[in-house]
Amino acid sequence: MPSSRRRRPSRHRPSASAPLAALALALVTAALAGCTSGAAPDASTSARPSAPPSSSAPAATADPSEEPAPVTSPAEPPTPAAPAFDKSAMSIDDPASLWVVSDKLRPLSPIDYVPSDLVTIDVASQNPPVFRREAGDALLALFAAGEAEGAGQFQVQSAYRSYATQVSVYQGWVDRLGQAQADIQSARPGHSEHQTGLVADISPIPLSCALQACFGDTAQGQWLAANAWRYGWLLRYPADKTAVTGFTYEPWHFRYVGVPLATELHTTGVTTLEEFFGLPAAPTYAG
Repeated sequence: MPSSRRRRPSRHRPSASAPLAALALALVTAALAGCTSGAAPDASTSARPSAPPSSSAPAATADPSEEPAPVTSPAEPPTPAAPAFDKSAMSIDDPASLWVVSDKLRPLSPIDYVPSDLVTIDVASQNPPVFRREAGDALLALFAAGEAEGAGQFQVQSAYRSYATQVSVYQGWVDRLGQAQADIQSARPGHSEHQTGLVADISPIPLSCALQACFGDTAQGQWLAANAWRYGWLLRYPADKTAVTGFTYEPWHFRYVGVPLATELHTTGVTTLEEFFGLPAAPTYAG
């Protein structure tokens, strides 16, 4: 009777399933390798944005040797020209005008004219310091400025003269020098600027060089020649204009014409009223 015990296989007999197991292991290994190579890319690589496609034109670069273009400021509007001085603003014929021109060819009209606004001003003087009001105020300002600026003190040698007074003054010169010389030194009655109330014959304090050419060399005379225009005064008879005015150099004789005209004369360098207003020279009387 066959034995019921199962027969144990021999230990040293190769099993038929071993090759199959090896094959299965190889397939598993290969599959795992394929999964690893097909895994998601590195996070750092996948997170980096892709570069934009490059342009075919190269990027423009500044040439360091080139200077920057200059910045142009906007053009400023042109400065308007100053209006021309109006020479017709006042009369040169009316004896009451600040611009009246009286010389050997231009007598006052009426010949015995008397200003209507004469006043006596408070200033040192050798004769009554009577002026037209505006001229008197301007003379006080002139003297105050000269003293304040170190030129010394001033006084009035002569101011307004009436027609009758000028008759006497002129005759005195004729008696002393004869008419030809008197006409160089003094105006005939009716032709004198003193009659307008706009003239001051000025001398220094202490008194020296009164009514003499040397007054122009004094501190007062030099200051007046340089600064009188600022206050509306004109040195009426300059040394180089005798052929125009008809009178010798009188550095003491100042005529009030107002600040606008005095400033224009100073600015333009014109020194006589005759030349400024285009009047004929008046070296002698008409008759």
